[in-house]
Order: sequence, then C-alpha cells, then structure tokens
Amino acid sequence: MFDYLKGNITDIELNRVVIETAGIGFSVYTTANTISTLKHNEAAKLFIREVIREDTFDLYGFSGVKERNCFDMLTSVSGIGPKAAISILSVNTPEMLAMAVVNNDLSTLTAAQGIGKKIAQRVILELKDKISKEIGSDITEISVPSIPAGNNAVSDAVLALGVLGYSTAEIMPVIKANNVEGMTTEQIIKLVLKNMG
Repeated sequence: MFDYLKGNITDIELNRVVIETAGIGFSVYTTANTISTLKHNEAAKLFIREVIREDTFDLYGFSGVKERNCFDMLTSVSGIGPKAAISILSVNTPEMLAMAVVNNDLSTLTAAQGIGKKIAQRVILELKDKISKEIGSDITEISVPSIPAGNNAVSDAVLALGVLGYSTAEIMPVIKANNVEGMTTEQIIKLVLKNMG
C-alpha cells in the first residue's frame, strides 16, 4: 500500500496529474485545490489513497494529510464514490467541508459538480453521526475551564476538527490552555489549527 509518492510532476490535467518516481509515471486523480499547489516539471509529494475494484486500480493523491482524511470520510458515506469525493474537495478545503458539516450548510456542498441536495444531506447526516461516535456522544461532558456546559461553539468546533482527523485528546488541551469564551466556532477552529501548527 502506498502512503505517499514523491517525484516530478510531468503532466497536469483537469483532475489528474502524472508524478514520475524512479522512472515510473503514476497517474493520480486529485482535487483542484491540490492541483493549484503543483507545477509542471517540479518536485512534489502526494499523499496517496488506493481504490481497487474488480476492473480498476486507481490512485488518488492529495497535497496534505488533512485532505486525504476528508477523502476517506467522504467515501465512507453511502452513495459517495471517489469521483464525487474529489468533486466536493475540489471546491471545498478541509476546513470549509468541516464547517459545512457542523453548520448543516447544503449550499457549500452542492456547489460541487454532480452533488445534489439529497447527497449533500446524506454527507452531513452520516459524517456528523460518524464524528459523534468517534469523539464521544456528548462532548459537553468534557470539563473546560471558564466555558459553561452546553457551549455549542466548542462542541461544533470539536466536531469540525474531527472531520479533519483530529482526536478529542489532541483538541481539548489546546482549548483548555486558551480562553475561548465568547469565541465563534470558526474562531475556535482557527485557534486550535494555529496551535497545532
């Protein structure tokens, strides 16, 4: 199994690039966001996800691990295949996707080509449920100094960061070390991401 490929970009198309490693050119499907970071004939590193089916063996590559984590999350949703996940991540950064899920923002998801309202609703429903199971059924039970129980901004921020692949154990120490009272969900997310580098 590939974790990443490192080499020169020899071809760039609309949603696909060719990265040459050790004399082999790998065809890799990717997002518009990742393509915007790549340059022809320059070195690059793509984090890879293999999709193997009866008649296909496709590689999907991403400029960062967060984007790959979001791809994994999206393809775990029933009815969302790799191409649909690429479409969603081509018009949404991982942070935008996380905010769309926690805010039930259908318009952000349906901005992707081929993604209708029903699919967008399914993404929100299943990812919220998945994240809740992964980080605990009630995030407000966690003791956070100077934040009243039931603070929706904190719980929504933790859910959104869960979409990006961060665990509660990573998130909560940062929140506890900072005064987030009165901050919005987006401000808390930015604070945590900044502190995690």
